[in-house]
Amino acid sequence: MVTLEDVARHAGVSLATASRVLNGSTRQVGMELRDRVRRAAVELGYRTNVAAQTLARGASDVIGLVVHDLADPYFAVLADGAMRAADAHGHMVMVGTTHRDPGREIDYVSTLNAQRVRAVLIAGSRVSDASVTARLRAELDRYRDAGGRVACVGQDLLGVSTVAPANREGAADLARALAALGHTRFAVLAGPADLVTAADRCAGFTAALAELGLPRPEVIHGSFDRDGGHAAVQEVSDDVTCVFAVNDVMAVGAVAALRERGTGVPGDLSVAGFDDIATLRDLVPHLTTVRLPLAAMGARAVELALAEEDEPRVVRVEGEVVLRESVRRV
Repeated sequence: MVTLEDVARHAGVSLATASRVLNGSTRQVGMELRDRVRRAAVELGYRTNVAAQTLARGASDVIGLVVHDLADPYFAVLADGAMRAADAHGHMVMVGTTHRDPGREIDYVSTLNAQRVRAVLIAGSRVSDASVTARLRAELDRYRDAGGRVACVGQDLLGVSTVAPANREGAADLARALAALGHTRFAVLAGPADLVTAADRCAGFTAALAELGLPRPEVIHGSFDRDGGHAAVQEVSDDVTCVFAVNDVMAVGAVAALRERGTGVPGDLSVAGFDDIATLRDLVPHLTTVRLPLAAMGARAVELALAEEDEPRVVRVEGEVVLRESVRRV
């Protein structure tokens, strides 16, 4: 069967342009491009998908947002930013949570496609299993073939417009800042080994220490949540002076575990996180972290999904090291 992607390739245009021409989008396409697309469709025998036409004309004002865990403040703030941006465009956001199950993420996209939502936003890290990423990408391609719009917050691996936080770079900057305070022995509470965000943050931190000529940190894997940090910090060796948890909620779990066993933070052991979750800023002691503009990232994803551009765009988001009381000079 001839697909819309076949027509786009034959006409030498983007998939989005072919969809706008053949699926009845209200967005304007130049006469020359329209003629090329229509001629390619005739030559290949392509038949227009009526359901795709309905979607392209904007039958739905709903944007579907798929996140890993809405109880995680990281995703809650992203979702809030997306909802505010969508509201400004006259759209509403429907949120689905996968509970970090990649299979459910794919199922959500399929369901949102069937419901003919205006756009789909995917927020969350990819996993290291390339076959899982390929399956999600194929499902998103099917939705885009039907005229849908997609944007992602995370790694640029899905062939769609992406808001990509600089996880490696932010973790490297944090390592340099902590080393400048005199720390030389570190442990990394690294999260799941197969989660790309966690792996990138661990790798960036470790590489920066190596560049400074410092020993390789202890790396302790666990779940990417409060309980993961609580469990992992109990495996840290006695000679470590500073712990880096690859997200703030893991850092909170680590501080709780240390407090339970009478270890002072930062008196006995310094702790740092990543993300700068606003709801965790009242933690005592205040948490050293890498700040990401999470609400702005969610809003930017909406703007990318609704933009006029034919080709996917990647927007890099830099993190900012914020030194607070949970880390001391040694």
